Amino acid sequence: MAKEKHKDGKNFSVDVSWKCAEVKLLLVSLFFICSLITLFELFPSTSSFLSCFSAVDSSPSHPVDLSSSSSSSSSSSSSSSSSSSLPQIVHSLRAEQLGNDSVVKRSFNPVGSAAYLFIQMGAYRGGANNFVAVGLASKPLHVFAKPRFECEWIPHGGGKNSAPIFATGYKILPDWGYGRVYTVVVVNCTFPGAVGLDGSGGRLVIHATTGGGGDREVTAAENFVAVEEPPGSVDESIFSAPPKYEYLYCGSPLYGDLSPQRVREWMAYHARFFGVSKSHFVIHDAGGVHPAVMEVLRPWAEKGMVTLQDIREQERFDGYYHNQFLVVNDCLHRYKFMAKWIFFFDIDEFLYLPPKTSLDSVVASLDGYSQFTIEQMPMSSKLCQSSAYGKTPRMWGMEKLVYRDVKRGVRRDRKYAIQPRSAFATGVHMSQNVAGRSAHKTEGRIRYFHYHGTIADRREPCREFVNATALTYDGTPYVLDDTLRRAAGAVKRFEQKMIGSRLSRTRQ
Repeated sequence: MAKEKHKDGKNFSVDVSWKCAEVKLLLVSLFFICSLITLFELFPSTSSFLSCFSAVDSSPSHPVDLSSSSSSSSSSSSSSSSSSSLPQIVHSLRAEQLGNDSVVKRSFNPVGSAAYLFIQMGAYRGGANNFVAVGLASKPLHVFAKPRFECEWIPHGGGKNSAPIFATGYKILPDWGYGRVYTVVVVNCTFPGAVGLDGSGGRLVIHATTGGGGDREVTAAENFVAVEEPPGSVDESIFSAPPKYEYLYCGSPLYGDLSPQRVREWMAYHARFFGVSKSHFVIHDAGGVHPAVMEVLRPWAEKGMVTLQDIREQERFDGYYHNQFLVVNDCLHRYKFMAKWIFFFDIDEFLYLPPKTSLDSVVASLDGYSQFTIEQMPMSSKLCQSSAYGKTPRMWGMEKLVYRDVKRGVRRDRKYAIQPRSAFATGVHMSQNVAGRSAHKTEGRIRYFHYHGTIADRREPCREFVNATALTYDGTPYVLDDTLRRAAGAVKRFEQKMIGSRLSRTRQ
């Protein structure tokens, strides 16, 4: 009997457990159904659940006030309300049709948009009657179609001189076909006579059309204000006055995890090379000027020798090599009247003059040319002398990387300098749009040593230690060349004199 009683009790407890489970399941189901009903109440009655996701507004329709939590809450509520009433974007597609003789006429249905017609980086005066706009544009459009630009100068104010003046925009594509989605376009606007020099001010409007490119049945047109000049803002004398600097450096985009120590060496070397009072450096940050590199540039910026430009936004637009051609063209026209000569080269390249010569004497001998190119001396980024083993952490790159590539029959890249007032556009290795002569046989006057790959390497560059004056490494012949090593001492003393020891703890 005892066993039978125990059995009945067990069945009772199991029965109660099941009933509790059923009650819980029922409650959960009711909660879920109520939640769904509440959720659907939030959507417009005319919209289905899926249609709410057919359009997205990427920008708010009104500014958001973050001054208080209540206003923030109110703004969020308004935003939620407005987003629920967004227009439903539905593209109606044309169906194919069956025509005569059983011919099927297919339809092509474009959706969205292609690359931008023009993306302006900068626009500048090139003289009393001239302006230049520098930007990017759809590469297929400019390669396979005939987009056009028309320039319009609109004076401010009224009176008899307030009538607009028009000129055809002459476009230059200076990137040698290297563009990707976007190519570089330099639009030159030259008017029949001087404009905007009477002190009234005005604006330059550029009218851009696709010229039958892309969709040949559609010619898209865009008008934009490229330049806005307030009254009295133009100083005509700048076009003929002597430039502020003898030499200006226009740097290509800096990107990646750069070595602060390599940047430090390059900056000290070229500040001495160009002269503190005669030169200026324009550095373009495409993501490479991280805090440690900024610490290296800061002392020279404080002395007024460096201008740093943040161009990280250009990464949105897919051009060649972080839009290198765009950057050098913008720099050319932005500083056209600021320097006698503008130099274009990279921060892993070191200019060099033969002994007993000066930069002033070299450029004086080339003054009759609008540009001159500079021969490359490629250096190994791995080979170091055995005598430097154990000492390299205390040595500068120019002291320990002393083996030069002497392979014959190889086309070497050249860098260059240009008299900017004679140039209409420019490139990375030289300009093909310059008025005047170019000098290319300059090997005995000026060269540059190229330490390829070292600027983006945060580690110790020495990989192999050798004891030879000539050798072949990985199939490439090298010779010992300690030219820049001999200059390192003078560069270090110059840095100490100019900015003290504040960069002495700089790391790779």
